[in-house]
Amino acid sequence: MPPVKITQGLTQRLALTPQLKQRIDLLAMTKLELLTVIRQELRENPVLEEVIEPVPSAEMVLRNTERESHAVASESAHVEPKPKDPFEEVDFEDFFQNYLDPTPQTMWAEPPPEDEASLLEKLTPSRPSLYEALLEQLRLIAPKEEDVRQAAEAIIGCLNSDGYLEATLEEIKALGGWSDEVVERALALVHSLDPPGIGARDLQECLLLQLRARGWEDRLAARLIREHLWELQPHRLPELAQRLNLPLEMLREELKVIRQLDPRPGRNLGTAPPTYIVPEASIVKVDDRYVILFNEEGLPQLRISASYRRLLKNEHLPKETRDFVRERFRSAVELLKNIEHRRRAIYRVCEAIVRRQRDFLDYGPEHLKPMLLKDIAAELGLSLSTVSRIVSNKYIDTPQGLIELRRFFTEGVRKENGEQISTRVLKLRLQKLIEQEDPRAPLTDEDLVHLLEREGIRLSRRTVTKYRKQLGIPSSRDRLLLAAGRER
Repeated sequence: MPPVKITQGLTQRLALTPQLKQRIDLLAMTKLELLTVIRQELRENPVLEEVIEPVPSAEMVLRNTERESHAVASESAHVEPKPKDPFEEVDFEDFFQNYLDPTPQTMWAEPPPEDEASLLEKLTPSRPSLYEALLEQLRLIAPKEEDVRQAAEAIIGCLNSDGYLEATLEEIKALGGWSDEVVERALALVHSLDPPGIGARDLQECLLLQLRARGWEDRLAARLIREHLWELQPHRLPELAQRLNLPLEMLREELKVIRQLDPRPGRNLGTAPPTYIVPEASIVKVDDRYVILFNEEGLPQLRISASYRRLLKNEHLPKETRDFVRERFRSAVELLKNIEHRRRAIYRVCEAIVRRQRDFLDYGPEHLKPMLLKDIAAELGLSLSTVSRIVSNKYIDTPQGLIELRRFFTEGVRKENGEQISTRVLKLRLQKLIEQEDPRAPLTDEDLVHLLEREGIRLSRRTVTKYRKQLGIPSSRDRLLLAAGRER
């Protein structure tokens, strides 16, 4: 037997405590998902209590919001220290004065009646298992490049319940300011996850990814999907076989193979319940300024139980009971702190968006300015992944309608006068030009390039073609044929 060799080495490893993991998870949750967590904690933790208080007046809400605005501003440059044991670091005298007060300061919303609350709880969706499973897989095969991992997380956050990517690659790039190469590598990484077909942008790509996973990239089925997907119907197979000069039976066998593929691979990891959109907050104009008002309707007010605090002071309390109560205190305190942390984080991001997108709020979508996630992360002293979690699946009610926070983030193109214009605004401009065209002489992509140049916007024809396709607008030739068909 060879001698055993003992070596000593030094490695660095990041270990997430349960408290820190909860803080990170809460940032990514929607309001309804947060409600589920709170309800579960109220059931399981006797130290945590729900307080029923009347809804505050509008004047009180505005006053409270102004106070928070000053508090948040003073914290904006503060970097949080490494988390400690929450039980040891709590100043209980000060803490209990806040959370045992009959009018707690953390949340001010009247909970719904019990029957309504229970109904809302039944309807509340949890985080889709698809999202959790893909993130877990990503952690196991995490690439060395941090930007590729972050871009892959952003892509996973933009998948629908069927597993399809709903955002364009330009929108993904805008979320983090990543390069084309980084986003392409991140997308390839997501495509390698299970189930096969995840992260596809359309049905064709989804099916081809599944064939590739089975090692059937060179099979006739792959060619049929690439070139004749919409003709693969039983009644059209004889015509297709004749045109391709292939035996009809061969096409039927390949069609059987294609039917083994799953057009909705995301459903393999569990069916996600319907998503109910509830805005996290509203941006309201008061005089000449915008105020951020949190929508806390339905969220229970929470406080620490005074009776359990008195129980801890009992010197004759058995050690096992004392340890149990102390642990429940830790859990309750950490939840309250993490809920407040989530609330302030969303507030800070919304506040930064208001500062940068004042023209959009005043005048509408055509005044949306280019803005990247990394810009907000740098301004607020937060990590890119933290800001990405904050804006994911969060909606805010604005004077321009209900908007998902991540929709505020878009790349820009520099005009001749040096002004930056958002790619989303550019697409709106293209759409408007096409809507105003003469149907009998539709604008070509080259025409659109020249029209934009007159407005000081220089784009290549290829870029205009790409934007037009992303808008779902047919080519000028197809638009002409459609117009001719309507006139018949």
